[in-house]
Amino acid sequence: MTVLLAVDVGNTNTVLGVFRDADLVAHWRIQTVAQRTADEYAVLIKTLLDMEGIPWRSLDAGIVSSVVPPTAFGLQRFFKRHCGGPAIVVGPGIKTGMPILYENPREVGADRIVNAVAAYEDLKCGCIVVDFGTATTWDVVTPKGEYLGGVIAPGIQISAEALYEHAAKLPRVELARPGKVVARNTVSSMQAGLVYGYAGMVDSLVERIRAEVEPMWSSPARCIATGGLAALIATETKTIEATDELLTLKGLKILYQRNQA
Repeated sequence: MTVLLAVDVGNTNTVLGVFRDADLVAHWRIQTVAQRTADEYAVLIKTLLDMEGIPWRSLDAGIVSSVVPPTAFGLQRFFKRHCGGPAIVVGPGIKTGMPILYENPREVGADRIVNAVAAYEDLKCGCIVVDFGTATTWDVVTPKGEYLGGVIAPGIQISAEALYEHAAKLPRVELARPGKVVARNTVSSMQAGLVYGYAGMVDSLVERIRAEVEPMWSSPARCIATGGLAALIATETKTIEATDELLTLKGLKILYQRNQA
């Protein structure tokens, strides 16, 4: 039995998951710290494993997807010291099983490829993956399983912070669904603009993507959402058909299996 630790390092949060063979038995979301050392990872991960009753020394494999390059050193030292060898790193040279049609494939974020692989493996059709992270991304996969390209926009948290930092009288607000679109206080007004505004942007871009690609495809493009804020925004959209906050971890498991040799 293989016990795999999958790590997805984002700009704001890092998501970790433990797989026993095909089963995801535990997962956590922690803050990304670029300069975290191997020893700090060891203490943190051991604590998380202990909370779930997973033996510390049972980890014997790893795979990492990161959009924060400085994290690679500490993570790889952790895997070499505590998991029997280096982790597989998602990047150039890895076997994805998915042709990348980007003009420069090296420019595509590792997390975007992982999400695309997981979505296509699940849906087996042309699809759009909307990832609500530090940036919000729309990634398009063709019915043949090719990564076609996508869209990048500022994330909802970035937009909320920009309002607070650049408008002198606007406060920092919790990202939550307000009761009405037409709000009657400043906090609710900001929440309405962020939540419903982003929902409208998601729908508009998905509709534009579908209008562009579906005439060339034999079937409609399915739309799936992931990321920490997916549950908040997806319910307010018309185009997102499913939400899977663990999509990236599932994609990492798939890529690990494709690269075991």
